[in-house]
Amino acid sequence: MTSKLQAEASPAKRVRVIGCGMIAREVLAINEQLGFDHVDLKCLPAEYHHHPERIAPEMDKAIARAREEGFENIFVGYADCGTGGELDKVCMKHGVERIAGPHCFSFYMGNQQFAEADGDYLTTFFITDFLARHFETFMKRPLGLDRHPELLPMYFGNYTRALYLAQTEDPELEANAREAADFLGLEYEYRFTGFGDLTPALSEAANSA
Repeated sequence: MTSKLQAEASPAKRVRVIGCGMIAREVLAINEQLGFDHVDLKCLPAEYHHHPERIAPEMDKAIARAREEGFENIFVGYADCGTGGELDKVCMKHGVERIAGPHCFSFYMGNQQFAEADGDYLTTFFITDFLARHFETFMKRPLGLDRHPELLPMYFGNYTRALYLAQTEDPELEANAREAADFLGLEYEYRFTGFGDLTPALSEAANSA
């Protein structure tokens, strides 16, 4: 997925954001809000959320391709996202920065606020706009829960609540999130976060080019 660019801008003057497909809509929305027409978005598949071991090696390849295309300014649109520090090794190898934080739930909430919670979210299943929009196709079907609901305790037995961190105020998405929580048998909570730390992270990356 690639955002539209000004035809006259060369790759050397653009910023290539290589992000998770789960935050593509949000990155494009921020670019539009802040008027960043020099930011180019390329996404890795959202399904890597289920396979975090694939993120670092695929990011390594994506950064190399971006360099070959002439991009001097590259920003990684991922938190650690379950890579166990492997993504940081790739970033260090190529001399690029990534979004701070352990995962998107943290930077949407605000990394400082998440850290100050000191483990209060260990039994929380987080829902974002992406998951509220794609719960059926991204969670239920891949995990086989549509066919085998008896698997629910195996996957979600240690969770007690579902917290919807909303990037937009959308009644339809909120209804979807509540339905997902009901399906999982979890207590539902709602919190509007907007884009959280994603906005300043992208702004800094775009303005540093």
